[in-house]
Amino acid sequence: MSALASSLSPAEPEQQFRHPALFYRGMDEYLAGTLPFIEAGLAAGDPVAVAVPGANLEALRAGLGDSATQVRLIDMTRAGRNPGRILPGVLFAFADEHRDAGFVRIIGEPIWPGRSEVEYPACVQHEALINHAFAGRSVEILCPYDVAGLSRDVLDDAERTHPTLIGPGGQRFSGRYAPDEVLAGYNEALHAPPGVATLLVDAGTLSQARAFAMAEARRAGLDPDRADDFEFAVNELVTNSIEHARSRCALRVWVEDGHLVGEASDSGRLEDPLAGRRPAPPEQSRGRGLLLVNHLTDLVRIHRSERGTTIRIFMRL
Repeated sequence: MSALASSLSPAEPEQQFRHPALFYRGMDEYLAGTLPFIEAGLAAGDPVAVAVPGANLEALRAGLGDSATQVRLIDMTRAGRNPGRILPGVLFAFADEHRDAGFVRIIGEPIWPGRSEVEYPACVQHEALINHAFAGRSVEILCPYDVAGLSRDVLDDAERTHPTLIGPGGQRFSGRYAPDEVLAGYNEALHAPPGVATLLVDAGTLSQARAFAMAEARRAGLDPDRADDFEFAVNELVTNSIEHARSRCALRVWVEDGHLVGEASDSGRLEDPLAGRRPAPPEQSRGRGLLLVNHLTDLVRIHRSERGTTIRIFMRL
């Protein structure tokens, strides 16, 4: 077996959460690091899912041949366009579906060349949060990183969000592993452009907030269905803000870099870093607001501070 292929040393126990990063250069190394991982899972009877960008997905499909029908294949550029969707919609969804399987294997590639600067902080926070979300579960999530296409800063962050690193030289433990530091470091302040109007919303003016959001969506040229989604997402943000922060919410909407952007700020503290990233059980009637916002929008950025919380949503135009 190639040094790239094994993410499990003989000394490691079978039933524990594992989150290795696979550093690859070129398709040969990509397939050498991913195909044996999949094939070993199928041989052991483990459920296997692969969520990677489209070109890599097709290469894996071809490499697996007839075995591809036994693997859940997911185009990450669609399912994970919003990084906040990946945990509830991809990773938790598959792992929870197979809770009784014993062990679950997933390949997840949330960071690829072409991710924008505004998306990246949410991507790296996602990678850090995986370690908290799956701690203690019998799951392995292998995350490939394109050494040739990604910057040194991105690869450095991968060393801080993954306890184990795999490359052509084999497997090693990361001496830089510090996911909580990553979460704190990318908790970046969000500043609206100068001159953007602010609508102060309270329980008596929620209808004005919805009308404002819809008017701005139409003015920006969003399709009607997407405009409805934007209005719904804004309504969820301001409603949650008023309910949980118990203060007025400052709502702003503007167009920037090909996106319609909405932002809700309040004086409350959003303490749970996994808020909006856990799937809601069917019997749960409340607490779905941020989960729905992640589902409907193309990107969600959150800034937490002692002074309050700002949540910003993006819809591609």
